Amino acid sequence: MNDKIRYGGDYNPEQWPKEVWDDDHRLFTRADVDTLTVGVFSWSLTQPAEDCYDFAVLDAILDRAAAEGRRVCLATGTAALPPWAARAHPEVNRTDFEGRRHRYGQRHNFCPSSPAYRRLATALAGRVAERYAAHPALLAWHINNEYGGACYCDLCADAFRAWLRDTYGDLDALNDAWCTTFWSHRYTDFAEIEPPSALTEHWRGPDHTAFQGLTLDYLRFTTDALLGCFRAEKDAIRRHDQETPVTTNFMGMYRPLDYHRWAPHLDFASWDSYPPLDAPPTWAALAHDLMRGLKDGSPFWLMEQTPSTTACRDVNPLRRPGELRLATFQAVAHGADAALYFQLRAARGACEKYHGAVIGHAGRGDTRVFNEVAAIGQELQRLGSATLGARTPARTALVFDWDSWWALETSDGPSRYVRYQDTVHAYYRAAREAGADVDVVAQTADLTPYDVVLAPLLHLVKGDLATRLEAVAARGGTVLSTFLSGRVDAYGRAFLADVPGPLGDLMGVRVDEWDSRPPDVVQPVLLGESSTSARLVFEIVLPCGAEPVATYGADFYAGTPAVTRHPYGERGGEGWYVATALDQPGVDGVVRRVLARHGLLGRYAGTPAVETAHRTAPDGTRLLFLLNHGRETARLTAHRGATDLLTGERVEERAPFTLGPYGVAVLRLQ
Repeated sequence: MNDKIRYGGDYNPEQWPKEVWDDDHRLFTRADVDTLTVGVFSWSLTQPAEDCYDFAVLDAILDRAAAEGRRVCLATGTAALPPWAARAHPEVNRTDFEGRRHRYGQRHNFCPSSPAYRRLATALAGRVAERYAAHPALLAWHINNEYGGACYCDLCADAFRAWLRDTYGDLDALNDAWCTTFWSHRYTDFAEIEPPSALTEHWRGPDHTAFQGLTLDYLRFTTDALLGCFRAEKDAIRRHDQETPVTTNFMGMYRPLDYHRWAPHLDFASWDSYPPLDAPPTWAALAHDLMRGLKDGSPFWLMEQTPSTTACRDVNPLRRPGELRLATFQAVAHGADAALYFQLRAARGACEKYHGAVIGHAGRGDTRVFNEVAAIGQELQRLGSATLGARTPARTALVFDWDSWWALETSDGPSRYVRYQDTVHAYYRAAREAGADVDVVAQTADLTPYDVVLAPLLHLVKGDLATRLEAVAARGGTVLSTFLSGRVDAYGRAFLADVPGPLGDLMGVRVDEWDSRPPDVVQPVLLGESSTSARLVFEIVLPCGAEPVATYGADFYAGTPAVTRHPYGERGGEGWYVATALDQPGVDGVVRRVLARHGLLGRYAGTPAVETAHRTAPDGTRLLFLLNHGRETARLTAHRGATDLLTGERVEERAPFTLGPYGVAVLRLQ
């Protein structure tokens, strides 16, 4: 059993002589590092030839970790092919979107449909598991690394056709789903179907296709093909180890792969956090909550974050003093039971030699970054097991749906400037800055625990979701959706109904037409006594029982509803519809009104720089995280009887209760 949050990160001692290892472990002890992720890119080391395995280096790495009292998250090493595999089996190399078979190089370089890759990767995973399943240092299994990318080779084309047979059963069902009577595309044999590459259906790059049903299914197929690789390796591990948990590291809001399809096959979720340079704090928070939601609210691992700077971007700013601590405790606040770094010691060469590390090239233990990492390690020691296994008591849910993301952004019209991720984040940000805890859930999630469900850009509606959303409102809750929602079914076909399709009864509106304008065209929107603005898409709403909350202020649709509220059911439920892309203040205003009617505005809603998050420990202890993302000291209302677990101080002893720039408090509430 863990007695504290796991702390450490990616460690690649095979890159240095063994005398360096002594210095590394001495510094790890000073920093309270207890967990090492090892072997991530070790394939060519542990299998130098197809008929030869050599575990001497991995043996030494794990034995040394055990001797130092550290645990390892052991990777199978299959994330990048060894050169000999690509030479002996050229079909393991991917074919890109342009139809070019790649030669050996880079990483993410394998074809997921290659029998040779599957055979070699599962064999390696099995051999590693057989050797280390009983090793005292073993804590978790780490399969592959940051799965991603797509292949368009003949092997993938054949596998795609087999996937389609399993999915549709026959060509009549497929032709109907894809609307292939359009442009004379009706198929009479599965062998006629080609992956949607630059050589076939795409005419404006991977994001725009003539047949959205085909592209949707290839995205689903690619997700399942890579998942099949993961499952094959997991099965190989389970033949030797039935108990040690298995994971792979995700990449947050990563568009190419639907992580909800992966979630049932993970023992715990983990992910690598490298938010965009200009992103607000809620961007990383949204990804944390998405990862927590993959396993129905169970804690996840922060598998990677940089201790200082990245290296892969045009500009790679340094984290300011205090920012690393803030980011680490933000992850814990949102459900992390581990906080790990990439990387523990800086690589000497190749593309990540300037990527931030806990220990730099000189191996010093007196740098600012190392001292900050060590100080966080000490705080995590003091925090102990208080947050382990804790869950988030959210009454607000946000629906995050890869199918809607794909269907929206692969379609032509109404506007290519509408980005799913940005719009979803805007509504999440509004709720979080208003002080609400938020669960980020799939379309298939149980919605009964929630008073408020936010479903922005719910473009594709499948299954019984519409009925379950109506049930939320029928018991007195509120459902909010937006423009371009309720447009298509699971195959990307337009509903043969008034917009917003199956959401119409709940929203109480009808949309017959919509206007789209360039991003620099701003339309005024009148919201109560104030005004805000909107861009990109302007749906023209006809109320069918809904009441206007905001109206357009310009063009021929001036005075028509831009935001509506529809009373639903006999218990005071409501459906809110936002018909345009409001600016952030407009989104904030709408979301706060929705939250306020359910008493979900936080006590610090007027201090947007201060992030709050609640967690409830397995023994019922209530925890409140306070994180000041601002550069000014925040003065906060005291919580009588609360204790800050990081300092041991009772909050009521502070007069007043303040939180400095980048400050963190973890309060145990009475």
